[in-house]
Amino acid sequence: MRPPHVPEVALYLADEAHDLWHRTEEQLAEIGLPPPFWAFAWAGGQGLARYVLDHPDAVAGKRVLDFASGSGLVAVAAMQAGAAAVVGADIDPFCEAAIRLNAEANEVPVAFTGVDLVGLDHGWDVVLAGDVFYEKPFADRLVPWFDALRRRGADVLVGDPGRSYLPRARLEKLATYQVPVTRALEDAEVKRTTVWRFA
Repeated sequence: MRPPHVPEVALYLADEAHDLWHRTEEQLAEIGLPPPFWAFAWAGGQGLARYVLDHPDAVAGKRVLDFASGSGLVAVAAMQAGAAAVVGADIDPFCEAAIRLNAEANEVPVAFTGVDLVGLDHGWDVVLAGDVFYEKPFADRLVPWFDALRRRGADVLVGDPGRSYLPRARLEKLATYQVPVTRALEDAEVKRTTVWRFA
């Protein structure tokens, strides 16, 4: 499938979102696995991918980390926009296969790591993070890490559709999009999604 806001990218996605999400969430909870975030093109990721494709200078020739990569949508877009190398990082082990398949479908190379990178610095030039401020404990871990990366000289770009724990006071607005989403997973059919630079 091709996400509606980023038709340049082909992805393997769930096509019956509501049933799949609820069925797998319940079944996976029984065995202690996370919901399949990798099976959907979330609004924050679609907005961030759109921004990167429309502003290739943000990543062209640079070493890029796509943090909490999920399906690899943003990682693929960064490679399409001319990044020198991209690592998709996600602690969900299923993301490794999802990112590999989606990178192959778009004929771009994307590396993968399942390591929890929060607090680490592998010298990336750009860190891309789509839809990551959905829980307070996670947001509290991310802000000091993003700040340290920014102070070191990395560009940290965040795509967000208005999640509750977005640290707006720390962000510079770059672009805003109206992103079509799956009503079964969101509270609307279109989410106003903003791309921010951590400042």
